Amino acid sequence: MSRFFRQAGDSDSDTESSDNESMSSGDEELPQRTAAPAAKPAAGSMSRFLKTAGSDSSSDDDSDDDSDSDSDAPPRKGGLPTVDDSDDEESDEGETAGVRIKSAAEKRVDEMRATGKVLDNGLKINDWVTISNEFDKLGRMVQRQQNVAEPVPPFYIQTLVSLEGSINTATAKEKEAKKKMNATNAKALTAVKQKVKKALKEYEVALKRFQEDPEAFEREYTAVVAPEPTAAGKRPAAQAGVAAADDEFTTVGKGGKVVQYTSEGIFKNLQAVQEARGKKNTDRAEQIRILEKLLEVAVTSYQRIRVLLALISSRFDYNSSVASHMPIELWLSAQREVDQLVSIIAADGDYSVQEIVDDYDELLERTPATEKGGIVRIRGSIISFIDRLDDEFTRSLQNIDPHGTEYVDRLKDEKVLYSTICRAQAFYEKTKQEEPLGRVVMRRLEHIYSKPNPVVQALEAAANVSEFKPNMTLSAQGTSSALIHSLCVYLYKSGNSLLRTRAMLSHIYHHALHNDFYTARDMLLMSHLQESIHSADVATQILYNRTVVQLGLCAFRSGLIKEAQATLQDIFTTQRVKELLAQGVHQQRFQVLTPEQEKAEKQRQLPFHMHINTELLEAAFLVSSMLVEIPLLASIDSEEQKRKAISKPFRRLLDFADRQVFTGPPESTRDHIMQASKALQDGEWEQCRDLIQSIKIWSLMPEAASVKEMLAQRIQEQGLRTYLFTYAPHYSTLSISLLSRTFSLPVRTVTSIVSKMIWNEELSASLDQSGDAIVFHRIELSRTQQLAQTVAEKLAAMVEQSEKSLDIKMGGTGGWGDRADGTKGDKRGEPQERRGRGERTRGARGTLRDAFLLPLFTIADGHSLITGGARGGRGGRFSQGLGNQMPGHASQRTG
Repeated sequence: MSRFFRQAGDSDSDTESSDNESMSSGDEELPQRTAAPAAKPAAGSMSRFLKTAGSDSSSDDDSDDDSDSDSDAPPRKGGLPTVDDSDDEESDEGETAGVRIKSAAEKRVDEMRATGKVLDNGLKINDWVTISNEFDKLGRMVQRQQNVAEPVPPFYIQTLVSLEGSINTATAKEKEAKKKMNATNAKALTAVKQKVKKALKEYEVALKRFQEDPEAFEREYTAVVAPEPTAAGKRPAAQAGVAAADDEFTTVGKGGKVVQYTSEGIFKNLQAVQEARGKKNTDRAEQIRILEKLLEVAVTSYQRIRVLLALISSRFDYNSSVASHMPIELWLSAQREVDQLVSIIAADGDYSVQEIVDDYDELLERTPATEKGGIVRIRGSIISFIDRLDDEFTRSLQNIDPHGTEYVDRLKDEKVLYSTICRAQAFYEKTKQEEPLGRVVMRRLEHIYSKPNPVVQALEAAANVSEFKPNMTLSAQGTSSALIHSLCVYLYKSGNSLLRTRAMLSHIYHHALHNDFYTARDMLLMSHLQESIHSADVATQILYNRTVVQLGLCAFRSGLIKEAQATLQDIFTTQRVKELLAQGVHQQRFQVLTPEQEKAEKQRQLPFHMHINTELLEAAFLVSSMLVEIPLLASIDSEEQKRKAISKPFRRLLDFADRQVFTGPPESTRDHIMQASKALQDGEWEQCRDLIQSIKIWSLMPEAASVKEMLAQRIQEQGLRTYLFTYAPHYSTLSISLLSRTFSLPVRTVTSIVSKMIWNEELSASLDQSGDAIVFHRIELSRTQQLAQTVAEKLAAMVEQSEKSLDIKMGGTGGWGDRADGTKGDKRGEPQERRGRGERTRGARGTLRDAFLLPLFTIADGHSLITGGARGGRGGRFSQGLGNQMPGHASQRTG
């Protein structure tokens, strides 16, 4: 008879009962217990578990093996299971002796594990729709478990941690992949990301306890949900033995050999870890766990230093993807271990970590007594760890949403990072290692140069808690300027050219941030950085652009309107402000960035808290342009000269506003400025002042009240100039007191403004001080004079073109006489100078023509871009405001 058929005497009810019991357990592995008979067989009768000799026993043996897999009781003769005949109740309930029925809590955990397995399968095939559904199901199971007052199982916490890592990896791959996943899968990925983030926040306390000690967390859970004792009052012997074996685990290696970590074999284990580093199938998490155990058993300073060097490197190797940042928990662990490493080396001067050392046997213990000179030199680099910690901190801020609380929480870690940098600086000062000391001082400077005094004082207070303090510290009552000055002076003396350049730019930025305009300007001019910055690396070019922009804001806050407009002019001409400041990627028309270029662009972006507000920057530039451009427009007669603009971006916006048929109430910052410009042109300076002061963005500027007051005064003064330019042809005399009352200015101020205009030949008039009046003079050019003036302008253009051609022939680039906007100068014949020299070639206004050359850089490919003669023509506009304020030695440059 075939073994797939039973005899007619066999009953199928037993099989069905067994199947129903197995299915009700909810376990993934169905055969968890054997089926018991419904009633005891009669004495001498054949047991219904036995089949006739005609049936094949192989299937019975398989069934018995599967069903009795959890039972440790020895079978009777004939392969039958042991049945306790003394307990009729247990027989009626279908339970055999020595086999434990799972508790409800265990069934729920098994059900969760089955769901987790489906979730894992979804991860393998990148099916985020399935993952989302299974994760929802898993969450409902955990909620059901909490409803019956049971704790969160360790399995669920471990699943959350693993799923978070998988989401980060999938997100990074999706950004790098050329072929994107379909919309449904991408939407499911986003949903899972939000669900996991919410779950991690909900179970934050349990997650923290699990990460601190997973084994203790699991023991606590087991103690709470442990199955109750049997009816006899205790577990079966076999189950008790298994439980006792689970209390302690032993690490085994390949082939099942027990692995023991002791101080004697620490170097062999360390070598095995180092050999596995970088291999394809290496479990990085397991390597970190091994090194942590090795650090626990290390007893000598040499052993701890060796293990710490390997452990910190392994933490940095854990996340090899450049697109994503290092997990915050790993970063904090690495930071603590770097502090520990510095403390060990600083406390014991007999040990030194250096990048270049002689070869030594890495399997032998080394002591100062066995080394030449009494110093044990170990191969490693602490400054590289500092650099990597700082870079990973910046990368994490780049990848975190800046508008959420997570960004603020991450930003708080800057205190511990700054303390680590200061400890490393103190160590290098003690050991007198010049090269790494310069690098770590630069790292420290980069954290404080752009911050206000209260923030710097908070960072310094956190660093002063450490037992290792650098020589350069912030005094209790002092400001950050003295500390930054000492750090920069050290880099000027001992740093390489790159560090000196970055230190100079940081120093200038700090002075500009604290409204010390003249000091910052003089430092920039005397450093000659504008001549060589195009050959620097991209990060330094970005720092240069940020410094010059901050200098323009400083001039604006100080009321130096012409200087602010001249400084901010070129960067706004490009219409790529965010890209040049590394605050965003500007996608140009008909330009497609490759994935590599896009990735490089994102890596260069500054963290959000270091951004310069571009809307505030634009407001400062447009208001400065308005105060410079509107009086100039009023002074020009011919239409040809009106087309020559000082600020093309402003003139373009003004022309667009003039073409509007209907002008409604202003909404944006640009609308306010354009309507204010029209009011200023019409002589309505009060309306202009109200529109400018109503711009809300001024509240983001320090000392906003004083800035608004300064703008009101400048609007009054430029309103007076515009009025005189516009209406001078209609007057023969004009009362100064009337002008004083009209523009709410003191008589002394009105007299000063008019005298300056007459001196600069902007106004053809004279002052009748006895009569308190301005007497205008009419100068009518004859036809011959007009033709002579035209010939002179054409001759000047010809000479300029000849100079360009000669410059190109001599190896120059040409275009040095043009402005950044392509114009040739205004009607007053502003002087233009030769390339690379600051001497005055055409009068006093020609000084410092290229003083504020703002090199503009195409950050996408790292090459410098000088747009439209950006180096030329600046002298006329810039020196008109700054030439008389500069010391003589600053303008006499040697080229």
